[in-house]
Amino acid sequence: MLLGGKARHRVQMYVHAGGRTPQEYAENWLRKKQEGWTACKGGFVTTRNDVIEPRRSVSEGIANLKAVREAVGDDFDICIDVHGKCTPTMAVEFCARAEEYRPFFVEEATQIEDLDELAHLRSKTRIPLATGERLFTKYGFSQICARHLVDYIQPDVVHCGGILEMKKIATIAEAFRVELAPHNPQSEVSTLASLHVDFATPNFAIQEITSPAEGYWKDLFYGGAARYEKGFALPPDRPGLGVDLDEKLAAQRPYKPATRQPLRFPDGGIADH
Repeated sequence: MLLGGKARHRVQMYVHAGGRTPQEYAENWLRKKQEGWTACKGGFVTTRNDVIEPRRSVSEGIANLKAVREAVGDDFDICIDVHGKCTPTMAVEFCARAEEYRPFFVEEATQIEDLDELAHLRSKTRIPLATGERLFTKYGFSQICARHLVDYIQPDVVHCGGILEMKKIATIAEAFRVELAPHNPQSEVSTLASLHVDFATPNFAIQEITSPAEGYWKDLFYGGAARYEKGFALPPDRPGLGVDLDEKLAAQRPYKPATRQPLRFPDGGIADH
């Protein structure tokens, strides 16, 4: 461990799954449970052709959520990522209707820049709330924790300033009884860096991965991939982060710039900033 002694002997992970219909959601999430995972995250609130329609998107999202809960049962944690694409009214309605399905948390239900909007939602729902993937350094998290606006903060070790800064963020959160649930759709390096913090943090809750490293991504980093058992990660046991980069293999796939179109409302207004 890079950060001292362990605070736990294993770390709960959540993976990703989605679908286009309630049946697909149910099948895909049940498959994750059958693979041995204990938690999963998905979007639920629907879009079509990069357009979000408030009434339909919320209603279809709840139908997807209902199908998933019925498929996986009560002994499986459901995490929901709204990704800031709801209006304040949509966020309140979605959380109200989602409550009976007992999600582990709802992530970025509001625009991340508006803490008062988040406070308003906080006053309207009993669902645990989460945010943080688009915040940077401890200063971006301090007011959210001090105002108890969320139950889980989600710093990304790649974006927030690295391992030491994420540990400082977790310590600030601990003082306000807020738990750590790091964001991590990145590589095996990011996963292992996050796990070092997770194992050494008393107020850690759950860790994100999109899926275990396979194929090219597993070959790219050699020496000590993260180890999983029954939906939990085991402690890294090699020096440093625990992996080395195959630079020759990496050179075969140079960086390619890409752009992503924002989600929009039917009138053309931007939904996801």
